[in-house]
Amino acid sequence: MLRTFLATRSATITTKHLPLYFSTVPTSTPAHTTPHTPQTIYSTGRRKTSAARVFLSYPGTGIFMVNKRSLLESVKLSTDVTEILSPFDVTNTYGLFDIKATVKGGGTTGQSGAIRHGVSRCLEQFDKEAYRVPLKRAGFLTRDSRMVERKKPGKPKARKSRQWVKR
Repeated sequence: MLRTFLATRSATITTKHLPLYFSTVPTSTPAHTTPHTPQTIYSTGRRKTSAARVFLSYPGTGIFMVNKRSLLESVKLSTDVTEILSPFDVTNTYGLFDIKATVKGGGTTGQSGAIRHGVSRCLEQFDKEAYRVPLKRAGFLTRDSRMVERKKPGKPKARKSRQWVKR
């Protein structure tokens, strides 16, 4: 459902597509989930130098807010939107939760990775038996520890050297 939506769009998503996307979100609970009491779950996600605080509310209507703006207003690239929503794709839970995320630091890719990590952790806390295994298999619960390597003295960048001269 999400892949077909993003495949028909260009690399940049605008806010005019927001009603189209959320009109296809199922509002019923999948058969494999058990009914839960209303609750809010908090989790932190990190990627590169970005940190995201994610609040997951159940029951929800599928509202996704990032830094007090909607998801499609905050995140412009379709690859980043796909990455952020991928935990819901793996667990088949579109539209069951309301998500509010605050992200600081880094660039767009790091921030989207931090949000994905935080959403995955929230889903795991919500129902460990149902969601932990698929999220773990997809690699969403593991923090990506890759960081930018620091610049070394005497070199223009971290590993780049000046051109070697024979004479």
